[in-house]
Amino acid sequence: MKYALDTNIFIDGFRNEEAQAKVFAFFNRALPFTYLSAVVMQELAAGARSTQTARDVQQGVFEPFERRRRVFAPSNAAFAESGRVIASLAAREGWQLLDEKPSLLNDALIAVSCREQGITLITKDGDFKRLSSFVRGFHYAAPWPALPGPA
Repeated sequence: MKYALDTNIFIDGFRNEEAQAKVFAFFNRALPFTYLSAVVMQELAAGARSTQTARDVQQGVFEPFERRRRVFAPSNAAFAESGRVIASLAAREGWQLLDEKPSLLNDALIAVSCREQGITLITKDGDFKRLSSFVRGFHYAAPWPALPGPA
């Protein structure tokens, strides 16, 4: 099984020592099959508002995944499909403007690209439940899924 962490998991780890310990414990067991979404990279970089924070995110998150060649990006088809997913969700829920739900653009892109790569997304974001009915084959899990092998 392959995993990717959603932006909210990284942010919790940056802000809270207990959450950080859980992220590191997960990495200790699952790093060989954990990947980083380029969309999550964008969100993390956008949130790094100081030079030091940007450097910490680059060195502590991006570079380790880049060195291991474990960063994945949405394909052209994923962009088109994620747009169709957003349109379908908007029609079902009755919202007219994307301005009402701007974070769903990236969430749909993450969902579709994870599905393309056969990656399970670890997230606390409830929007992925809403999206999953439109993205067949997409899997997500709440922190922290059981992993094979010794605890």
